[in-house]
Amino acid sequence: MPASPSVQVFPSLAALSDAAAAHVARLVAEAPAGSFAMALAGGSTPRALYHLLGSRYRDTLPWPRIHLFWGDERFVPPDDPASNYAMAQEALVRHVPIPEANIHPISTNASSPEEAAAGFEATLRNQLGEEGGLDLTLLGLGEDGHTASLFPGSSVLTEDKRWVRAAEAPPDAAPRQRITMTYPLLNASRHVLLLVSGAAKHEPLRAILDRMPQAESYPAAHIRARQSLTWLTDTAAFYGERG
Repeated sequence: MPASPSVQVFPSLAALSDAAAAHVARLVAEAPAGSFAMALAGGSTPRALYHLLGSRYRDTLPWPRIHLFWGDERFVPPDDPASNYAMAQEALVRHVPIPEANIHPISTNASSPEEAAAGFEATLRNQLGEEGGLDLTLLGLGEDGHTASLFPGSSVLTEDKRWVRAAEAPPDAAPRQRITMTYPLLNASRHVLLLVSGAAKHEPLRAILDRMPQAESYPAAHIRARQSLTWLTDTAAFYGERG
């Protein structure tokens, strides 16, 4: 049975990020012995969290146990400013003693997003086993209710077997070519942590949390978790407050 969602509201993105970092550290500490598989989110909201994990928690987290994956990626070179890998590399990865073998980006050196998706799925199945199940998945929320690169109306939303698919973002969300984890993998996560910041996210956030009818069209509304599903939001997103 999927976990019931919990919601925590913070006065600022900084406070939200502090809580998120502590949440991640606690889940890693409480996890059974062995590797801990974590999927990273892209976008601007998790950057402060990554900085904290790479500084405050650099010497306390068991980095040799942690394996990093990416929930989605833009089909751009890995050093492109739009790359989710590049952002996480700059904010987190290069600051921590994590073995290179534990870092599993989505390769955008492939000839197409479809090839990149197939390659990343093979990596995931090799690392996680055929049953899947990430230990922790970090996600965000877009103004249109998307999460990862699962956008409203996309054919990827109906995927029920493949773990990774090529996807296309709307015209106003360049770069449009994407690779994304799908519901079958995301919803098999043991823990999911959704980070939401900014008044522009208020409408989809409250529609999802308040179970309004329009929430059905928001991909983030269909995210599940096996053990815990936690929304961390700032007051701007929760109350619709603008600075």
